[in-house]
Amino acid sequence: MTSTDQRPLLFLDVDGPLIPFGGTPQQYPDGYPTYRPSHPAAGPQAAAANPLLTRIDPAHGPRLAALGYELVWATTWMADANECIAPWLGLPELPVVPWPEDSAEDEQKGLHGKTRALVDRAAGRAFAWVDDEITEADRTWVEEHHAGRSLLHHVDPRHGLTEADYAALTRWRAADG
Repeated sequence: MTSTDQRPLLFLDVDGPLIPFGGTPQQYPDGYPTYRPSHPAAGPQAAAANPLLTRIDPAHGPRLAALGYELVWATTWMADANECIAPWLGLPELPVVPWPEDSAEDEQKGLHGKTRALVDRAAGRAFAWVDDEITEADRTWVEEHHAGRSLLHHVDPRHGLTEADYAALTRWRAADG
């Protein structure tokens, strides 16, 4: 698997997987760890514009890039992910999945507002999706409507991406053959 279009897609959410939130004082008695960007292009103005960026560990950038997926932003940050987060992580500009204007009907049925858009964007290609809001309804819908392989991987938003999450993505990618 050498060309980009043969690699599986990795749809990447920001809030939860990259920016952890919701941890208790017992879990983080000193608050969440904070980081500085690994790439000079991010600069201090990025953290001043959005202080939550300092919760993103820049080590995620090289780790995500090394997984062997084609990375795609799947976040409500939309294009801001390329302006703020990609430089923080030392990543190039990534494609962004546009969200449908009205996903209320899907959400009333328990389906995440992103699910249909991600399956449409994948267009039959293998994909993994990391998000803190994935449910069984999303997994069932993807199984019924996506012809390719898929991994819908729930990330605990209190901790963000962990070693276990990277291991799961690596195992699933390796099973791609």
